[in-house]
Amino acid sequence: MEQIVNAVFLDADSLGPQITLAPIQGVVSRLDTWPGTAPADVVGRLQGYQIALVNKVVLGETHFAACPELKLVAVTATGVNNIDLDAARRHGVRVMNVAGYGTATVTQHTLALILALATRLVDYVGDVKAGAWQRSETFCLMHRPIIELAGKTLGIVGYGELGQGVAALGRALGMRILVASRPGQPGGEIGGVVRVPWWELLPQVDVLSLHCLLTADTRHLIDAESLRAMKNSAFLVNTARGGLVDEAALAEALRTGQIAGAAVDVLSEEPPRHGNPLLADDIPNLIVTPHSAWASREARQRVADMTADNLRRFLADDSPRFIV
Repeated sequence: MEQIVNAVFLDADSLGPQITLAPIQGVVSRLDTWPGTAPADVVGRLQGYQIALVNKVVLGETHFAACPELKLVAVTATGVNNIDLDAARRHGVRVMNVAGYGTATVTQHTLALILALATRLVDYVGDVKAGAWQRSETFCLMHRPIIELAGKTLGIVGYGELGQGVAALGRALGMRILVASRPGQPGGEIGGVVRVPWWELLPQVDVLSLHCLLTADTRHLIDAESLRAMKNSAFLVNTARGGLVDEAALAEALRTGQIAGAAVDVLSEEPPRHGNPLLADDIPNLIVTPHSAWASREARQRVADMTADNLRRFLADDSPRFIV
């Protein structure tokens, strides 16, 4: 007799439009979906299901205790900080995630941010819209400094798949690559690249790009002291997690010219309903994008496809790839 396995996706809208969940529907007996789920509704919507799919919905002891049928949580993202893993373990609930689905998309977004900072793209587009070019006495505008990336130094913080991808793009532009050894992290060589101690690396980089996980050790890795150690001409790019950066310190560093510019795709609270120091309108040469680096249609569909494959392996007891 065929095994009956029912699944519920508590925040299906988190994967956005123009994708299909058909691969997941083909693996389970039944898939019910909710656009999103408020904390008060989680238990009621989980009960009776063996599999829960979530992206950002928080699951913990209360939910697992109230839902004894639940056997698996499939997180449709890489980070699992929204799941109490100890509570899941106590209740015999397995947790899986997906990884590597957005490498091409995130690296291209990171490169776009670096290029936009180097060329002052956003500011020059704004100048044209404001009529500054039309009023110019010369054939072009050159009042905002543009830098050539070839020959400049790109510092990578976190040399996993994303960090290595951005490093490859930097090399293609003729940049010198340095990989950071964060405070408390062992030095040495990784992938043929020597890790440079943090305080030795910061004064050397022209662009610092963040690709590490947010942990207790990396929270506010970029603080006022780190920003002071960087060149006044340097750029900071963060497409990892907002909590890696002391946002008030970064805002002040940009206002005072401590560094030349920054671009972030992530903030410490998302969406930033309660405001954020980096959303002030008086910060020069700052680009903020709305956590969209991962969100190509191809990458989002890949999340669904990889989740389906992992569910298939789990149900077949065939070594799922991304069990946490």
